[in-house]
Amino acid sequence: MKGYKVFNPDWECRGFQFEVGKTYELSGEISLCNRGFHFCLRLNDCFNYYNFNSNNKVAEIEFNENNVIHGEDKSVTGKITIVKELSWFEVLQLVNTGKNNTGLNNSGYYNSGNCNLGNCNSGDGNSGDYNSGYYNSGNYNSGNRNSGNYNSGYGNSGDYNSGNYNLGFFNTDEQFLRMFNKETTLKRQDIDLSFLYDMKLTEWISKENMSEKEKQENPNYETIGGYLKTFTYKEMWFNWYVKQNKEKIDAKIKALPNFDSKIFEEITGLEIK
Repeated sequence: MKGYKVFNPDWECRGFQFEVGKTYELSGEISLCNRGFHFCLRLNDCFNYYNFNSNNKVAEIEFNENNVIHGEDKSVTGKITIVKELSWFEVLQLVNTGKNNTGLNNSGYYNSGNCNLGNCNSGDGNSGDYNSGYYNSGNYNSGNRNSGNYNSGYGNSGDYNSGNYNLGFFNTDEQFLRMFNKETTLKRQDIDLSFLYDMKLTEWISKENMSEKEKQENPNYETIGGYLKTFTYKEMWFNWYVKQNKEKIDAKIKALPNFDSKIFEEITGLEIK
């Protein structure tokens, strides 16, 4: 059976020296995270434990399927063969579903960051194209968390802004916030929305957890070990909300300036009373 393993630049791992082409075997019991030769079935998971660094060595391995324990994202065996070293180019092909990416977990093209759904991004978590910032859903942004296009600031939902948190076009200053369709006298730095940031529009689903329908819709799942699932906007809010302490999170939401339950439900699909 095939798997993947990452090593230090000198082929050492946890004090044990390895060599390509050799087989290693331990006597006695093995234990996940404790004793045995650890590896991952999916190459992407290896980088939960090692830096995504081209100086590290990466290898395809074979393991004894009769003496193995599988965990959530890693496994341990008592017998392992270091089959071959993978070039960094091969690594990039295996960890990305798009083409010509130099980052990790990209499904677009020509991304040098990580977890991008779009193309030609040099930041992380972009679903648009040609962004050099982070978590942009628009295109051609050099700042972070923009949902518009051609912004060089942060948190803009309009276009061509060089300031921050603008809703319109060609602005260089920062506007007062409108919340729940009403004006406020607040600016972005005056309000804390950090409790709303831990949301995900995408989630990696490993092949072991895929349904038959998901496998049919994502025929490359065997090659890459799964697929990147995309949620609708309201699904994202629901997934986040069910993980929260309802009493505490409802209080924080209702404390927002100008809070309007009907508007909030229209946007998020969540009924907060």
